[in-house]
Amino acid sequence: MLTVKDLVKYFPVTGGVFKRKVADVHAVDGVSFSVARGETLGLVGESGCGKTTLGRTLAALYEATSGSVRFDGTDLTFLNEKELKPFRRRIQMVFQDPFESLNSRHSVGSIIEEPLVIHRIGDGPSRRKRVAELLDMVGLPRSAESRFPHEFSGGQRQRIGIARAIALSPECLICDEPVSALDVSIQSQIINLLLDLQEEMGLTTLFIAHDLAVVRLISDHVAVMYLGKIVEQTDADTIYKNPLHPYTQALISAIPIPVPGAVSNRIILEGDVPSPIHPPSGCRFHTRCSHVMDICRTTEPEFLDQGDGHLVACHLYENPKSVPPAARG
Repeated sequence: MLTVKDLVKYFPVTGGVFKRKVADVHAVDGVSFSVARGETLGLVGESGCGKTTLGRTLAALYEATSGSVRFDGTDLTFLNEKELKPFRRRIQMVFQDPFESLNSRHSVGSIIEEPLVIHRIGDGPSRRKRVAELLDMVGLPRSAESRFPHEFSGGQRQRIGIARAIALSPECLICDEPVSALDVSIQSQIINLLLDLQEEMGLTTLFIAHDLAVVRLISDHVAVMYLGKIVEQTDADTIYKNPLHPYTQALISAIPIPVPGAVSNRIILEGDVPSPIHPPSGCRFHTRCSHVMDICRTTEPEFLDQGDGHLVACHLYENPKSVPPAARG
């Protein structure tokens, strides 16, 4: 359903009196993956690694610098706005902040109805009927139609955002950290709602998050992103049981253990995430990796299959005999 090949998105950095470009922010730098129809790919990584930029580029909210995004066989990367419009009905996005993504001056009914108006679907009565159906689908009362976003809680506002996203019956849903701004008690409700909608509508989903515990609940496969690149990808069960990349191992070790008194083997990463304006040469993780070798500083690792579709970009696994036990998961 969705195939991404060598996708790049740079943002120019300007300076000087004439505001000339002096550098680029390497937000997304050569990302490739695919998502099968009806499956969910979880995309995880620290804040600032490029997850949101990737999601917005896939939804054609940002124009790609290079690479390709193929949706159901069609390359969307450089289509003009008129050519993109039919695909915007099929690919929708749920945003991170449920308040900022909703127009505070519009009623809930107007917000949910807007995609139908833009794409000229139905007339007034049929649209209002569709709005009522969508409110039922996301667990909100029909009386919410005449109210405004500020009258709702964070979880309810996210339900409104989800209702708007599914109004056009899309085939692909991009969820950009849809529960990170919500209380823990509300997160599970929204995740269960997304799971129900995926099963009911047959949605293909990209679920972006920085919380691996949340991603595990909803994803069929997981891709780990660091500083604009995907460093590991496999099915959800494997990545939690046998993480290979040192960065993935550190992320997995940070998941809280729900057992009182249990000892956590937490891996603490040293240093800060390097600047995406001047990313490190070679492996981008080498400045924080405890297994760093000379080759890591000069040569970018290949994204290789370690068996059963478990892909990892790490020099430790290009020569398995040299892998230290601590790095084997």
